[in-house]
Amino acid sequence: MDSLPAAPDEFDAWRAMLRIRLIEEAIASRYAEQQMRCPVHLSVGQEAAAVGVCMALRIDDLAFSTHRCHGHYLAKGGNLHAMIAELLGRATGCCSGRGGSMHLWDHAAGLVSSVPIVGGNIPLAVGAALASQQRGEDRISVAFLGDAAAEEGSFHESLNLAATLQLPVLFVLENNRYSVYTPLRQRQPPRPLTRLGQAHGIPTANADGSDVTTVFAAAAAFVASIREGQGPALLVIDTYRYLEHCGPNVDDDLGYRPPEEVLHWQQRCPVATLRERLIATGRLHAEQEAKARQDIEREIAAAFATASQDPFPDPATVAEHLYPPTDPAIFNACHA
Repeated sequence: MDSLPAAPDEFDAWRAMLRIRLIEEAIASRYAEQQMRCPVHLSVGQEAAAVGVCMALRIDDLAFSTHRCHGHYLAKGGNLHAMIAELLGRATGCCSGRGGSMHLWDHAAGLVSSVPIVGGNIPLAVGAALASQQRGEDRISVAFLGDAAAEEGSFHESLNLAATLQLPVLFVLENNRYSVYTPLRQRQPPRPLTRLGQAHGIPTANADGSDVTTVFAAAAAFVASIREGQGPALLVIDTYRYLEHCGPNVDDDLGYRPPEEVLHWQQRCPVATLRERLIATGRLHAEQEAKARQDIEREIAAAFATASQDPFPDPATVAEHLYPPTDPAIFNACHA
């Protein structure tokens, strides 16, 4: 395929995953300071899915994320300061400090929206793909979703419409095996999730979420075919979240995940896996790794330091950007 995206440099892929990991860990470590007054759904362990897919995209391709959106936002090129400011509720945040962790967007990077309603972002991606098709554009839309979203009507309706109209949209199903505390086996029948795409007549593939190179290869093949007008595709990525569903902590003491399962996935950490491969092939040395970590940690520290000094939103602007437009006096009277 002439439009097949070029394979990324593995060092760049490792650094991108490490950056997401360190940012998420910084958020987790600072959460107890009570400056982030919003829930956070962290993507520690799922970095390869975000980086592998986004490295196959162009900057003008449109991504639509979920409540667990930090990794997608960062991998697509979102502004770190704007993200941290949003978590801190500051006016310089990407949603002016009023959206919080689950409402990230960066139009310059092609991250159109993050929607906390499970499955709510999928029809948005399909609508954007329809618009691109009607305009004769060759950009594609990407809908990130979790395994629980595959149980929503919006998922099946979206795949049906996309397949019928042959829309340029890639559905990326990150299967981390749990919907909060409930495992996949208790929510769905015992069949591969790839069959969901096959049932709707669209090309489907499975990728190992522990290997960013494998994820990229699968995503790149679909991106190329979609861009060439061959219609939608579904990519199922097997992955695992290391922390609790919502929050900065490890909650495995609750017993809903078998210890051997947690250990199995931790041993397949996507960041560590690629690091070891780079070291083995002579692509990564101790000095390079130390510098990469130091540079990222400085970037994170600067983002928090700057954002924490930024102003909070002006209460007088509370009625702005609402639909339909609202008179501030009426809004304030109703909420007095």
